[in-house]
Amino acid sequence: MENTIITGRAVFAYIQSDCLRYYGKYDIGTIVRAYLKNSTFRWQCAYRLCRGKGIIKYIGYILWVINRSRKRIQIPRITEIGFGLYIGHGGPIIVNPTTKIGNNCNLSQFTTIGANEGQAATIGNDVYIGPGVSIVENVVIGDKVTIGAGSVVTKDIPDNATAVGNYAKVINYNNPGRYINDRWENLY
Repeated sequence: MENTIITGRAVFAYIQSDCLRYYGKYDIGTIVRAYLKNSTFRWQCAYRLCRGKGIIKYIGYILWVINRSRKRIQIPRITEIGFGLYIGHGGPIIVNPTTKIGNNCNLSQFTTIGANEGQAATIGNDVYIGPGVSIVENVVIGDKVTIGAGSVVTKDIPDNATAVGNYAKVINYNNPGRYINDRWENLY
């Protein structure tokens, strides 16, 4: 993940990866149907286009402004998000702009990722974040992690772990990230 402007071709790869996570395929017909029917996917398209350059970026800004989902999904355009983001049930989601989210991540409804000062969380690849989770301050969540519903994460979570509770604790290393379906493997 880079906090740089991306090319039009890469923007389309990000949109394809998001579509795959929602619908299991990413052909142009599926992308158009998803855009017309799914307000969360429309928000993601606007977000991805805003990260582009040239005319693509300006189209993204226009779509961003007219998109109503940005009230339910409060993820700033500058937030770094990898390929294949899946937002369950359309939010609400609140994410600090300094958060870094890896590839193939699921954010469930009522998720909050924040920081009172400085850097917010860094989230690895293939991470499932359950409903009602709060991730606080500069924690690192490893790859292939599952965070259970209602957890409050205040400390780092290692790779391949399942963590639950208030305050979240690792309970096992059995089959983490199992809720990540239709992973985007064809990274641009």
